[in-house]
Amino acid sequence: MKTINLKLVFLLILGISLFNYSCSSDDDNSNNSSTLNEIKTNIESGTWRITSFIDSGTDETNYFTGYNFTFNSSGVLNANNGTNNYNGTWSITDSSSDDDSQDDLDFNINFNLTNDFEDLNDDWDFISQTATKIELIDISDGNSGTDYLTFEKN
Repeated sequence: MKTINLKLVFLLILGISLFNYSCSSDDDNSNNSSTLNEIKTNIESGTWRITSFIDSGTDETNYFTGYNFTFNSSGVLNANNGTNNYNGTWSITDSSSDDDSQDDLDFNINFNLTNDFEDLNDDWDFISQTATKIELIDISDGNSGTDYLTFEKN
């Protein structure tokens, strides 16, 4: 009888250990990877427009009126309004290894320009994302304020 009780205790401890191991933080990385792939698939499909750009409390959406943005799978970002054509780069990175946050993806935009497009240069955090709308936020270090950027699919 004592042998049966020891075996049951051993199996119980083994079961709890396996359960704890299966719930490790590796699941967070696969969730981020899945979300990252979903966002890339959405953003690389079609053209997008900026429907809102709030720079430290100032609405600067009008600077981007008429521009269509194309996010190419190669990482090239193109903004075109029929007259002006600007190229930059874009990427999505998983920065969850930097801290303990889950779903910590950064949407990186860089235009090597000295016009209104340089205000888009940042590593934006996601507020929300769907197949037709992406809402981003950047909380600046220091007293620069908070910026909001929204892309919607054309």
